[in-house]
Amino acid sequence: MRIKRIIMVVLDGLGVGELPDAAQYGDAGSNTLGHLAQTVGGINIPFLQSLGIGCLTTVTGAACPEQPLAAYGKMNERSAGKDTTTGHWEISGLILDKPFPVFENGFPPEVIEPFSAAIGRPVLGNIKASGTEIIEVLGEKHLQTGNPIVYTSADSVFQIAAHEEVVPLKTLYKWCEIARQLLKGDFAVGRVIARPFIGTPGNFIRTANRRDYSLAPPRETVLDKLVAAGYEVVGVGKIKDIFAGRGLTAAVKTKDNDDGMSKLLELMKSFKQGLIFVNLVDFDMLYGHRNNVQGYAQALERVDKQLEAVSREMEDVDLLIILADHGCDPTYPHTDHTREYVPLLVYGKQVKPVNLGIRETFADVGQTIASLFNLTPMEAGKSFAKDLGFGEK
Repeated sequence: MRIKRIIMVVLDGLGVGELPDAAQYGDAGSNTLGHLAQTVGGINIPFLQSLGIGCLTTVTGAACPEQPLAAYGKMNERSAGKDTTTGHWEISGLILDKPFPVFENGFPPEVIEPFSAAIGRPVLGNIKASGTEIIEVLGEKHLQTGNPIVYTSADSVFQIAAHEEVVPLKTLYKWCEIARQLLKGDFAVGRVIARPFIGTPGNFIRTANRRDYSLAPPRETVLDKLVAAGYEVVGVGKIKDIFAGRGLTAAVKTKDNDDGMSKLLELMKSFKQGLIFVNLVDFDMLYGHRNNVQGYAQALERVDKQLEAVSREMEDVDLLIILADHGCDPTYPHTDHTREYVPLLVYGKQVKPVNLGIRETFADVGQTIASLFNLTPMEAGKSFAKDLGFGEK
């Protein structure tokens, strides 16, 4: 029997320990899962524990079982960077030759001046900042002027924040499209992000109407191969944004982790053959970037129950892959992503539960998917299909 459906769930930002080059990124000693579990005095994630997540790093409250139910391992990121787009593209089999550009001191006049001219107004900010902090600092001025708040981070992003009652979402999205068209060549950031918010000074809240505008992948991904071969590929959450709509037959928007998991369970009732690719962004966006350890732990415990519910709905021809795209240690002094190993848990009724070790690249996942669906091999990555108990093409 072969696999017909792969369900791949990205726990956005759930790293499992510093990579050897973490110090070069300012992330020495980072360990998202290990530190948050330790800080809260133990985490209750029985399903993930049973799969072997506690075998990847020391997880207070979730020790490594004698015989995990899943094939388990952790993965090294080969691409330079620690951002969402880089991580997801590498998972899909595409290793970047060079990192996306970052702008520690804000964007130069060559970017800001044509952007301001195109939207017909000046910008506020243009600095590296936390998204929640910058709207508190500049939100009131934005209300007074209607000028967009532009900022970046340690990642390769051009972010535009605007109050939904001042700048209609349609306008904000149009501004992002303009920025995406302008940001080329040396200024080709990985993502342009719409960051709408509501509320009053001192009580601003970012809404769920965020939208990402990524570069299109420069080369073929396993998603492209699947679609070309006639398989269904459904992106749940921000997958469509990350891949600029490429390599998908359908996309499902989500409001939060709960909505994403609910829609995954609903999809499983009718999805026939191919890949369901899910991103759960709350871990990163709501908790990691805000150093909210307690919130992160509670969110992971909630998703653990939901993943267990997914496992109950799985058929013999299904494969569940649980992984992450980078770290986002909520105990770290900064609020940026952290350069870490990411977990790799592969569960299914046909899967041989083995130790997959430390994979040299996230691209091993894309290569394995290509192998399981009898596609031509990807450029990068080593398939672990045989380790799972499947004969390779």
